[in-house]
Amino acid sequence: MAAPADPRRLCRLVQDGRLCTLREELQAAGHAGCAGPAGDTLLHCAARHGRRDVLAYLVEAWDLDIEAANRDYKRPLHEAASMGHRNCVRYLLGRGAAVDCLKKADWTPLMMACTRRNLEVIRDLVEHGANPLLKNKDGWNSFHIASREGDPLILQYLLAVCPSAWRTESKIGRTPLHTAGVVQTCGMPPTACVSAEDSLGAQAIHRAAVTGQDEAIRFLVSELGVDVDARAGSTHLTALHFAAKEGHVSTVQTLLSLGADINSKDERNRSALHLACAGQHAACVQFLLSSGLQDSPDVTGILAQHLTRSPNVLQCFNHSTMAEGISRDSQ
Repeated sequence: MAAPADPRRLCRLVQDGRLCTLREELQAAGHAGCAGPAGDTLLHCAARHGRRDVLAYLVEAWDLDIEAANRDYKRPLHEAASMGHRNCVRYLLGRGAAVDCLKKADWTPLMMACTRRNLEVIRDLVEHGANPLLKNKDGWNSFHIASREGDPLILQYLLAVCPSAWRTESKIGRTPLHTAGVVQTCGMPPTACVSAEDSLGAQAIHRAAVTGQDEAIRFLVSELGVDVDARAGSTHLTALHFAAKEGHVSTVQTLLSLGADINSKDERNRSALHLACAGQHAACVQFLLSSGLQDSPDVTGILAQHLTRSPNVLQCFNHSTMAEGISRDSQ
């Protein structure tokens, strides 16, 4: 009776591309059907690590199922697409793999390919019939996902093969334009509504501020006429608040250079300084103070300084107070 194969050792051989040793051990075991801890087959492992020769051997010598799903319902094509291994993607497609198979959370191989900047893999999937308009459980299609990465060539390609992809909204009302400030680089149609709000009231400029996309902000404000002080729904947060919350100093600088009101307050009377202090972003706090923003209480009487826990942030306020004292003494 053949000794049982060790799944972990076999996966290591596949991962390392040691085909000769793998062939010997599988022949000794008499089968290649052992699954790993997550339910992965050896095909999953080969596809994940880009071992096209191993992949072909397992399929052709051992007749392993290219549609086998692991515990997350991922198939070998998901693995190859998500890691950008074009040779494995093309092999699986050539063997008839289902191009729009779904894994957990309803992600297709095309969606997973769009998490990486690999236009060739995306093109191969689309040319084999992948549907860019399919949505995952969050209501995102492939264009949403590609927008998050912001590769202009991929975005332009997806728009070329599916011009309506940009119109799709996620379950919280977020469009690809919210996902990233890509209107300039991907050729977003002029009919795209740059002031559209998601379910939280955030517009494209707010999302661009969160992710620190300075060039997108400049384009939205300077070229498309977006209000730099536009407020997000009932919170009345501005892009400046969002940028300060994330500690994006360069984005705060960009917004102020475009005319953003440094003294803008949200519905709780908080300034950008409150948000920067709450996030313990010392560099951002220092920049706001040096730009002339004065600390002031919110509706509950809390100053931004009261939210500070970091010694570095407290030091910013100490330096600001000293600078004000020196300025008064010199007058």
